Amino acid sequence: AKQCDIFYEKGVFTIAQGRRLLSAAIAMGMKVKLHADEVNDLGGAGLAAELQALSADHLLAANEENMEAMARAGVVATLLPATAYSLRKPYARARTMLQKNLAVALATDCNPGSSYTESMPFVIGLAVLNMGMTPAEALTGATLNAAYAIDMAHSVGSLNVGKQADFLILDGKSPAILAYHAGVSSVAEVYKKGIKVSS
Repeated sequence: AKQCDIFYEKGVFTIAQGRRLLSAAIAMGMKVKLHADEVNDLGGAGLAAELQALSADHLLAANEENMEAMARAGVVATLLPATAYSLRKPYARARTMLQKNLAVALATDCNPGSSYTESMPFVIGLAVLNMGMTPAEALTGATLNAAYAIDMAHSVGSLNVGKQADFLILDGKSPAILAYHAGVSSVAEVYKKGIKVSS
């Protein structure tokens, strides 16, 4: 294992339990991630900053002091708007996080209990329409910042010399089509390591 992830919420893990578990993971050479402050502000975002985690996910209830601590520590805020949508909860404050210079990633959090979609275009649409992100911020969140959140930005997440050239070609004039045609696939071609794998 290369990473250890833990979920902080009432009835799951406490901060003290999480600190102990994640500190043990760090001592074993693993990088750590947290699902934190989804329903209640339990200080998970602050612990992510303290432990210099790769990312903290959810953050619907995170307070601004802990957002600032995450930004200082270089922790990526991975926002999961499909979870808020599925649970009919308020969305994470992406605009506030961006104003605090926090790197924001986007993901589906697809699971049978709280997020019922595998669609990244849908997630990008929710981020733009309900969380105040621009299409460019949402695209960066779904690509480069998402790669940082899983410690893979050295090889994926952007088109740079030395990276493995995973990308797709959209049927549209702008990447903003991902946000404004949410739920409809605008993908024309998919490339993996520079080789076309789907069209």
